[in-house]
Amino acid sequence: MLSLIDEHSRLLDGLSLHLGTENVLDKKIPRERRIFVTVKKEKLKEAMRYLKEKENFIHISTITALDGGEYLEVIYHLTKKDLNLNLKVRTPHDDPTVPSISDIFNGAILYEREIHDLLGIKPEGHPNLKRLELPEDWPEDVHPLLKRWDLESIRKKINGGGE
Repeated sequence: MLSLIDEHSRLLDGLSLHLGTENVLDKKIPRERRIFVTVKKEKLKEAMRYLKEKENFIHISTITALDGGEYLEVIYHLTKKDLNLNLKVRTPHDDPTVPSISDIFNGAILYEREIHDLLGIKPEGHPNLKRLELPEDWPEDVHPLLKRWDLESIRKKINGGGE
């Protein structure tokens, strides 16, 4: 019988084999029931389909994102039973896009709208990116969780004073 760590390694090996090892940028198993994997954003949908169809991850608990300074990072939090898998993709500031996974995981619809509002990351193929968190009259180019914005800059922009 495989240990949990061995089972997690088997899962990561299967994903790497499916995507091609050159498309898996990083993978870690810091402890039992916790897996972190980073894939090229071009392979996001393929990775998600694999995890859902072959590894039985049927629940996305949330999508988070952050401004990593040199890049934006989107983290997809998947769960099954008592296993948490965090799949990460990076996208550059000058092309803040990722493929939408809302056609694979319906629960991603609101989370994708949230990362679009707050960080300006556009999930390409999303059915409806209307505002979720920010007011409808919020300036289109102001995404408050980007490091380039501080409170004073946001106030100036909102009050018509520019950046």
